[in-house]
Amino acid sequence: MASKPSSRVNHIPADEPKRQAYNAEASAATALEHELTFRDAVRLYPKAIGFSLLFSMAIIMEGYDMALIGSFYGYESFRNKYGNQPDPDGGMVISADWQTYIQVGGMCGQIFGLYLNGWVSDAIGYKKTMIVAQIIMVAFTFIVFFAKNIEMILAGQILMGIPWGVFQTLTLAYASDIAPVVLRPYLTAYVNLCWVIGQLISAGVLRGLLNLDNEWSYRVPFALQWIWPPFIILGTIFAPESPWWLVRMGRHEDAKKAILGLVTPQPDIKFDADAQVSMIHETNELEKTTSAGTNYWHCFMRADLRRTEIASITYVAQAMCGSVLMGYSVQFYERAGLSSNSAFTLNIVQYSVGAIGVILSWFLMARYGRRALYIAGTTSLFIILLVVGGLGFAPQSKAGPSWAIGSLLIFYTFIYDLAVGPVCYTIVAEIPSTRLKAKTIVLARNFNNMAGLVNNTLMPRMLGVHAWNWGAKTGLFWAAFCFLIMVWAYFRLPEPKGRTYGELDVLFEHRVSARKFAKARVDQFGDSTGAVEVDAHSR
Repeated sequence: MASKPSSRVNHIPADEPKRQAYNAEASAATALEHELTFRDAVRLYPKAIGFSLLFSMAIIMEGYDMALIGSFYGYESFRNKYGNQPDPDGGMVISADWQTYIQVGGMCGQIFGLYLNGWVSDAIGYKKTMIVAQIIMVAFTFIVFFAKNIEMILAGQILMGIPWGVFQTLTLAYASDIAPVVLRPYLTAYVNLCWVIGQLISAGVLRGLLNLDNEWSYRVPFALQWIWPPFIILGTIFAPESPWWLVRMGRHEDAKKAILGLVTPQPDIKFDADAQVSMIHETNELEKTTSAGTNYWHCFMRADLRRTEIASITYVAQAMCGSVLMGYSVQFYERAGLSSNSAFTLNIVQYSVGAIGVILSWFLMARYGRRALYIAGTTSLFIILLVVGGLGFAPQSKAGPSWAIGSLLIFYTFIYDLAVGPVCYTIVAEIPSTRLKAKTIVLARNFNNMAGLVNNTLMPRMLGVHAWNWGAKTGLFWAAFCFLIMVWAYFRLPEPKGRTYGELDVLFEHRVSARKFAKARVDQFGDSTGAVEVDAHSR
């Protein structure tokens, strides 16, 4: 028979019989989380999927936005308008210093926006934060669109970095909050696909305007940034707030309404919205006993320190596993004698290959989990980087090595977006406690941005003909970091596949080894901090 959600809303029970009944409801909701198949979850949570995709659209917009400015340096019309020093071959160029200022300025804006989001989203909720950030994004885009000089471009990049920072964590936190366990890897890894889609759209737009030699060659791409916010704002108005945030605010009635707004009841699935609220509340109460608090410094205390370490290193690994080389495949193709038009076309191919990798990662994560895929991915990247670095010793006067390096970097992109890229987003969304999730993701992303600053400082010197001139030998440098990440992942990265947030809380509180996470048996409701049974012989 159809199971219709009841109208009852639970509050903290005052006596033991009610407490036991309350725990029974939470336990039933947890059991349903484990029983749901992918097909049943899609049938039950179609609206949650839709709203998660809507929020993630902000990352498509951001991926598009952030890919623009670096490509504009190759546009003659942009250089002549904003260049600050003469080009020996004629026209103007933007100096390396100013390119660095713009790149670093945008990242500084993101860092500020990230920290701001950690407080704001906890205070006013995800919906209001998204709407305000989108409005700010619309306003700041006017600065770059009407920029009169390079200083205005810099100011625009810094200010747009603030909402960019908000989007980087808000979308991931919302997706992980509203998704059932079986859908979490798909909706969180989709965030990585959104970056790729945004970059792919940017590459297509820039390729189409490459031969336009007036100011509209760069103003049109800037103007296209205004397309996204109206749709995102309108959809966000109708989206339910995160039920986890509502429970933390003590708004159990609103949390139940939000849950009902995320599901479509099915006659063959026994779903109880009250039980879901009970499960969320019980998890929140458990975290109150195991966490020190909800401020940034609490991310570095007790069990949350380990969770912050895992989220942060996983995010930093995105930047330090050699991924920065993906942006230089076009350069190697041009060295091989390919025209700029053909090189840009291959750049589009590279992003397309990355998108295919992300889609395939969904199925691999569901089958093999996060840990195994991540370790296999970093191992593969390590081997590719060794080969790329080895090719750097071949005579560069011939086109063959450059063709091989460019092709290997496209293959690298596929492996990265198959494993390290999407798995990172799933890990970062699942590992933190729900009370510290927004702030943990903020810290992890900011560590990633800091690593990005290091990359943007090192890479021009590594590849610059008049600097270190390492060329493809740079692959050996990143291979060393990739090896360290691989070793760390083996000893420190746990497997969260199939675990509810409450079960993860228990596993971390009981300090279960990363290599024993997958096989540990957990009873969240066993005592005040749950119970864990670990096979001493599991590896």
